[in-house]
Amino acid sequence: MKKGDIIENIVVQSMAAEGKCVARLNNLVIFLEGGAPGDTVDVMLTKIKSSFLEGKVTAIKALSPHRTQPFCIHFGLCGGCSWQHIDYAQQLEYKQQQAVDHLERIGGLQLPPITPIVPSNKTRYYRNKLDYTFSAQRWLTREEMQVKKAMALDENSNESLPPPEPALGYHIPRKYDLVFDVKVCYLQPAPSDAIRLAVRDEAVKNNIPFFDLRKQIGFLRTITIRTANTGEVMIILQVTYDKMEWTEKILKRLEQDFPQITSFQYVINGKKNDTFSDLNILTWKGNPYITETMPKPDGTGVLQFRVGPKSFYQTNADQAHELYKIAWRMADLQGDELVYDLYTGTGTIANYVACHAKKVIGLEYVAAAIEDAKSNSVLNNITNTEFFAGDIKDLLDDEFLAVHVRPDTVITDPPRAGMHEDVCKMLLKAEPRKIVYVSCNPATQARDLSILSEKYEIVAVQPVDMFPHTVHVENVVKLVRKEI
Repeated sequence: MKKGDIIENIVVQSMAAEGKCVARLNNLVIFLEGGAPGDTVDVMLTKIKSSFLEGKVTAIKALSPHRTQPFCIHFGLCGGCSWQHIDYAQQLEYKQQQAVDHLERIGGLQLPPITPIVPSNKTRYYRNKLDYTFSAQRWLTREEMQVKKAMALDENSNESLPPPEPALGYHIPRKYDLVFDVKVCYLQPAPSDAIRLAVRDEAVKNNIPFFDLRKQIGFLRTITIRTANTGEVMIILQVTYDKMEWTEKILKRLEQDFPQITSFQYVINGKKNDTFSDLNILTWKGNPYITETMPKPDGTGVLQFRVGPKSFYQTNADQAHELYKIAWRMADLQGDELVYDLYTGTGTIANYVACHAKKVIGLEYVAAAIEDAKSNSVLNNITNTEFFAGDIKDLLDDEFLAVHVRPDTVITDPPRAGMHEDVCKMLLKAEPRKIVYVSCNPATQARDLSILSEKYEIVAVQPVDMFPHTVHVENVVKLVRKEI
């Protein structure tokens, strides 16, 4: 076998990590891009190793019974909802199995019976934040490129080549410099689509330059749209340099067309990348935040969370409540515990469980997030929280435990990279009675749990689907200290 060979009539068996499918050829595993479990396909080999193959589906000979019609015109191009061709019930099965496989195979862990994955009530329009990228030249399909080349080569043609069209949309997967123009997106509720289209229209109408990702020139870079369950909307317009005439053209159009926008923000970024966590955010009009609400875990009231331009807040707010409720139940707080909330972010989990604990201490490496966490405690009249900023592997040490007392319970919700090994070892030294580990990446969770298994056993595992039609799955694990 060699790269480029076509293997015919392969039956796709299951899903693998990162949205790839799995099939077998004799004794070799083939990881496939495209297709769905149950399909019979032809495959072009793209990588050949001694223990596995990789390939792309070139033709579907027979359709899987689990297939469904994709609902988005951008399916197959956009990397966002890559599982929308698989029915939702089947997606949930694959996600649950993915969480279990990681814990058992990577972590080598003994698991209790797994409770069924918690589905998302919404499978469309569930996100509260989207980032769109401006591009001076939109991505062209293969057919469009062929037409353009033919026109360029036709010496007898009187037609001139059309000028490049700009785009406001998403990056082509794994292509930083290619952006396709989004016509419609089913991820964020109204008025997200209408706002994006209005911004594009106003920019084109006024000849405001879109950013060229290769040449690093142009004015308009990105626009972020944040929506809250209170109905409030935030706009963050990112531009390359200070030219208020153009910035205000965009913002005034939005102010005129969308009265529900309550926060108009912009940022001037002359760097080579679009991150703005280290830059000043300027408020043009409205509040410098929007407000999300979440029922308290015992249903006795509602918590409010102010979300600023740099704040992290779970992008599926409804499902975040289900996630935090699971963590709260696993923690089983009696009211007399000292709780450490690691990677607390803006203090959502800390403030969520605070009324059922003696005290909650939140640790987070982003200083701005800690200020948000403190503000959210004040906003909700919560007085038994304390927050500290710093790299958690350096912050959580013997001195910190001595000063603030060892925790009875730890809730940890790290980023995709998981916890640093030093943090895991410090938890082994601190010896809390219970640890509740919330993870957006079961692979790194498995690695960390393997370290913690020295002194802890897993007593509950609960997968949660936060992002329908994607490969991602959230997983919550409860650990209790082993009796010595």
